[in-house]
Amino acid sequence: MAKAPTILVVDDDAHIREVVGFALKKEGFLTAEAKDGLQAIAMMQQVNPDLIVLDILMPEMDGTEVCKKIRAASEVPIIFLSSKDDEIDRIIGLELGGDDYVTKPFSPRELIARIKARLRRRMAGNAGHETAPDNPSSILEHGLLRLDTETRRVFWGQTWVELTHREFRILQTLMGYPAKIFTREELIDGAYGRDHCVSDRTIDSHIKSVRKKMAAAGGEAIRTAHGVGYQLGECQ
Repeated sequence: MAKAPTILVVDDDAHIREVVGFALKKEGFLTAEAKDGLQAIAMMQQVNPDLIVLDILMPEMDGTEVCKKIRAASEVPIIFLSSKDDEIDRIIGLELGGDDYVTKPFSPRELIARIKARLRRRMAGNAGHETAPDNPSSILEHGLLRLDTETRRVFWGQTWVELTHREFRILQTLMGYPAKIFTREELIDGAYGRDHCVSDRTIDSHIKSVRKKMAAAGGEAIRTAHGVGYQLGECQ
């Protein structure tokens, strides 16, 4: 029998941890808890969770910093919890590498549904990866631009360019077909998946950020195809 997924619940509110933990156990999940960001990082090493429910506003280390540290080493799904319901906060959370966003107060039933949906998508993605042996190398190269899909590191020549999770996904999508002009909708699918509703302006903001970081490294990686979308540049 397959082992039940382990969910790490990170929140400084003991009552929320108790409510979420009870709902998860009722659905057959294994659970682990952390009361702050530092404890969450330590628990990551101990329990190797299948998904993380992560509060944003916490002492010691807030959820956004925890997400950054986790994303440097892992693609484990992260669902943010927050008392803020502002669109800017939502976008910032997802840009950092979060996979979903639930605002407080929330329904435990809704949270469980989102957790199950996210785990299903991850399993489907892993299955697809296992049956796609046509690209065994983790390195994508185009001119001076080099991207490692395993370590999630990007280099322009010998210079390391630090990108966010979403920026990396956009660049990875472009590098998959260097000659193709991608519409904003296609880049949204590449960066967020087909189930997310993200504005064109969000993609434009990501592209602007990637260009700024590449320029600092001495390069220009993405060009605009006016009226259509974006395309990988020559990267020379």
